[in-house]
Amino acid sequence: MAGRLKQPTGRYGGRTAEERQAERRRRFLDAALQLFGDSPGFRSTTVAALSEAAGHSTRQFYEEFRTLEDVLAALHLQVNDWAEEAALEALAEARELPLAERATAIFRAYAANVTSDPRRIRITFVEIIGVSPRLEEQRLARRARWVDFICAEAAAAAARGEAAPRDYRIAATAFIGSVNGLLHDWRAGWVDATLDAVVEELVRQLLGILRPADWIL
Repeated sequence: MAGRLKQPTGRYGGRTAEERQAERRRRFLDAALQLFGDSPGFRSTTVAALSEAAGHSTRQFYEEFRTLEDVLAALHLQVNDWAEEAALEALAEARELPLAERATAIFRAYAANVTSDPRRIRITFVEIIGVSPRLEEQRLARRARWVDFICAEAAAAAARGEAAPRDYRIAATAFIGSVNGLLHDWRAGWVDATLDAVVEELVRQLLGILRPADWIL
């Protein structure tokens, strides 16, 4: 399909066209979270099935999206936005705490958010993988945003004398892989530990990166 269908205009039922469109889009994304994140998964979902789950017609689907891949792309960004908002809120509240406490607060908030719904884990770490070059670029770009977040906080810690001053980009990239893998495996039941224990292990790893054995405070 060359593009989306023309959007309706005007008020209906006391709501503007923009409000109706936002509600319709939300219903499609809610349905996608269920179908892509649980069963049958992105690759086995059809436009008709998603539209039925959302309570809309396929015509209304094409008013919002061109393809199912567009839905997955939007959902992947939304799940990451939720996690980022949780991390930033925790950071704002813990800004003046010592490094270890600050890192613990941030990762506890992030981990609690991303593991609160197993469908979010599947969207972020499973369904997005290998779909297309476009989605792979989006996945890597979003991961780079998390790397930037860690590097910025590492630089702030170094400026406060809490961490060794150096370029943390490679270390942060490796650490993100540990975070993603451990949280995925924990949520899948492959790691016999509490979420608090998982967070504590991640914080220990991060502090080991920020405060290497040869660093002198």
